[in-house]
Formats: sequence, C-alpha cells, structure tokens
Amino acid sequence: MVYWAYALGWGLLKHLPERVAAGLFDRLADYAWRKRGKRVLQLEANLRRVRPGLDEAAMRELSRAGMRSYLRYWMESFRLPVWSRERVARDVQVDGFEHLRETLEAGRGAVIALPHMGNWDLAGTWVAQQGYPFTTVAERLKPERLFDRFVEFREGQGMEVLALTGGSVNVIGTLARRLREGRLVCLVGDRDLSEAGIGVTFFGEETRMPAGPAALCQRTGAALMPVTLWYDGPVLRGRIHPEVPVPEEGDRKERTRAMTQAMAGVWERGIREHPQDWHMLQRFWLADLPVRETVKAAPAERAEGAPEPVAEASGS
Repeated sequence: MVYWAYALGWGLLKHLPERVAAGLFDRLADYAWRKRGKRVLQLEANLRRVRPGLDEAAMRELSRAGMRSYLRYWMESFRLPVWSRERVARDVQVDGFEHLRETLEAGRGAVIALPHMGNWDLAGTWVAQQGYPFTTVAERLKPERLFDRFVEFREGQGMEVLALTGGSVNVIGTLARRLREGRLVCLVGDRDLSEAGIGVTFFGEETRMPAGPAALCQRTGAALMPVTLWYDGPVLRGRIHPEVPVPEEGDRKERTRAMTQAMAGVWERGIREHPQDWHMLQRFWLADLPVRETVKAAPAERAEGAPEPVAEASGS
C-alpha cells in the first residue's frame, strides 16, 4: 500500500495543472494540521525551540505554514521529473555558488551539508544542471520497490545514490574516493539516526548530528560547505556558506566536533530566519528522546560511516 501510494503520486500528480496540484497539497497540509496528530505536535515542539517567544496562536500559524512547506516539498518532488531545465533555472536561486564552483574548478572535492530544509531534491537537481553531478547517500526503505523507485528518480536528476545499508558498495570508501577525485558529495546532516553522532548545542539544547561530513573532509582534504534552503514565494532560495575550516588544534575527534558545531551554528541562523521551511517532524533534541539505560558513544571514525540520507524517502 505504501509503494502504490507513492507510485500514484509520481504517476498522477505530474500530469495535473500546477495550480490544482498546489491547491490539493495545501488542503492535505491543512487537514493534517487541524487533526493535530503526533507529527504536527512534534513539529510545534521543535519550533518552540526556534521561536520560544511566540504565543499559542502564533505558534499554530507557524506550524500550519510548516506543514504547507513540507507538503510543497512532496508536491514538487513528485512533479520534478517533468520540470524543464528552464523551469528549474527560473525557480531556483542560489547565493554563494561561487564558493563551490571555485573549489571544484581548482580540482578539490567538496561536501555540501544541509538540514531538512526547503526542497533538497530540487536544489540537487539545480546543482547537477550547473554541470556538477554529485554522490549522495540514501536510507534503504521498505518495501524494496519503493527504495528502488527513489533511487531511480534521483539518478534521473543527475545524482549517484549509495544505499546506506544492505548494498555491495563500501559507502564511506566510495564517498572518500569521489572527494579525492575532486568531485562533489551532498549529505543531509542535521538528524542522527545512529546514536553514534556528535553531540552539539542547537538552539541552546543538546542534540546529536552525524559526524560524517566533517570526518570525510578531514580524511580527504575536501571542503565542508554548509547550505541553507528556504521558499520565497514561488522560488526556492538557497545559500552556500563559506567553507568550515579544519581546526589547527585538537585530535581528530575534537576537530570533528568543532566542525560539526560550527556547521550547526550556520544552520541555526538559517532556520531561525525561515523556521517554517525546516521540515523536522520527528523528535530531535536529546531531551525529547526515550531514556535508555546506556548509550555507547562511538568515535568519530565510526560515525563517519553513517551520514544522513539526502532526503528521508519515507516522508517521515
């Protein structure tokens, strides 16, 4: 049923008129928002960390805008296969692209790291159309047909997709090889699923983020560039921020922690400016996670093997 629901989205929505599809997904977003299910309640709990001064009415309006932004991501992603290059060029505007272009043209690899913000699939399509195809990692989904469909979709947009688990390819080895070849790797890195991530402070509270982006850059000499995305009317806006440098002091784990914290600081500023476009409908801060008797910390070198997927294909 899950597979056929997504298949229907891909098969039907791309043929609907734009206004009809957008209106349909706005109504779906409003329906979910009014029901106040656990995802909406968790979104509001997360947004209260971002905008702690909002009263209840203002928070409800912000969460409604957040749900509309989240469903817009899905609507656009379902329709993206039929978007022309001209449409992508018109509806995506990216500041700071010179940081990435200069790095890659100098023959140095780069890791673009971004949070679950805006539409990362559309942004990736835009980057690939600038002449910079890239490699990314995706969480393996059930049913298998659904995962294959997402891989096929993203590869059709110019992305090389590596399965995080269950594949025959060494994920970290492949990513490192691509970076040493002077190529581009893109990773979503704001949410850690492994419990082996790096502890960071985010909006004044403790959470974990994957160590992979920072650890890969130290290992290969690639540049780490945080990215933020947001919607501005009909346009997806993005900003490629300057490189996060590798600290001169500390051991490898300490440098990884410092780089991850610096990256989180960039994302924090972007999310504070555009909170409705941060699609975090899951428990995120450690204070919200279930209490476990023991959580074994893993070194940065181990966490390097578990970067977040570019997009959570499950839509959660």
